[in-house]
Amino acid sequence: MNESFVREMSAKHLIMLSLGGVIGTGIFLSTGYLIQTAGAVGTIIAYAVGAVLVSLVMLCLGELSVHEPNTSSFHTYATKYINPGAGFLIAWLYWLTWTVSLGSQFITIGILMKRWFPNIAIWVWCLIFVMIILLSNIIDIRWFSVSEFWMSFIKVIALAIFLILGVAGIFGILPISNTNPAPFFKEFTANGVFPSGVGAVFLAILSANFAFSGTELIGVAAGETDNPKKNIPKAIIRTIVILVVLFIGTIIVIGALLPQSSAALKESPFTHILSSLGIPYAADIMNFILISAILSGANSGVYGASRMLWSMSNAGTLPKIFSKLSKRGLPIYGLFLTILGGFLSLFSSFYAADTVYLALVSISGFAVVAVWLSIGWSQLNFRKQYIKNGGKVADLSYKTPWYPIVPWLVIILCLISMVGIAFDPSQRIGLIIGVIFCGVCYGTHELFLKKKFNYSEDERSDIHV
Repeated sequence: MNESFVREMSAKHLIMLSLGGVIGTGIFLSTGYLIQTAGAVGTIIAYAVGAVLVSLVMLCLGELSVHEPNTSSFHTYATKYINPGAGFLIAWLYWLTWTVSLGSQFITIGILMKRWFPNIAIWVWCLIFVMIILLSNIIDIRWFSVSEFWMSFIKVIALAIFLILGVAGIFGILPISNTNPAPFFKEFTANGVFPSGVGAVFLAILSANFAFSGTELIGVAAGETDNPKKNIPKAIIRTIVILVVLFIGTIIVIGALLPQSSAALKESPFTHILSSLGIPYAADIMNFILISAILSGANSGVYGASRMLWSMSNAGTLPKIFSKLSKRGLPIYGLFLTILGGFLSLFSSFYAADTVYLALVSISGFAVVAVWLSIGWSQLNFRKQYIKNGGKVADLSYKTPWYPIVPWLVIILCLISMVGIAFDPSQRIGLIIGVIFCGVCYGTHELFLKKKFNYSEDERSDIHV
């Protein structure tokens, strides 16, 4: 049995893996709600702040991943450069985030398929798409890379075409139904710059931060990347540029073409805009894109979550069976447990929607910020220990710029985001449950695992110079 991961991912595969985890129903559906509450200008500001934060996080992750490319990524970095308890906690938070989302993704795909096949039960589609995701992840890493590339490619192209058509509509190049002159950008401030006040913009920033979650999958895939010194930095820069252009461009188009009081913002602004531009079968096109988006997100999520289980097992904090790899270098037991976790999440959404499922979903926003905070903290400590052990910054293949300003900004902005969650009634429970979950995880490690595995200072601070 081959007990090592196969390095076959290229820069384009890393980019599409990251985009697959980021571009989902949030950008296709939730942007309308944000525009309606925070206004177009406020939502653009919110996404700009989110873009800055995620860019800073990726700059920190770049240095860590290039210097030490491994599949366990920020779990290992938190273990070595913060402490083992923090690494254990971060791994479980990340696994839980992706696994819980699988439940909602399965059922959403089933609901979308009902549009075309109304007589087929939702659970049938859930099983079909679970098998597709499992096969994509279990054949080999090359098959996964190719399948995820094309699923993500559909989403990127769809957004790019939407932007082109939208800009043409904004400037009157394409006629819009019920609109005589070109709309330009007058809708941006039709109800005031910030129609619901500055506070709504701050809450939108929290949502925008979550919208960028998934970019860190580049770090998870570092251990399966061919020539990481070349491909990881290239993937990071290109991913950030693509996301900023697509996300902020989408908000500009929606904000310009739909009044902020439009009911279409609560449904699918994409469908409404495409229909008004005279695009035939707009609803069916968007249905297909949404299914591809969800399938791609689930595919990326299973990949990332299964690697976290492998990482914890490899560190000795989970049974060794989860660190066993197939002949093709895949953590199949981690894949099966992640899929099982997705099913449990799905069942809880049916039978315990207001208790168990609500608690699980509430942690997601908190968990993403916690993971990002750990990346900034790890890079801050890594550079200190690297220099202390005799390393020269000039010898690093990839250097986080403006050190230590960048990692400190990541830490501060993430802490502000966590505090901000307390001011959002819809997310407050996530903060409460997240803090409790963190306490339980960290306490479990300190009480039962720390002495058992007896981590040494050398293991935590071993930096290859």
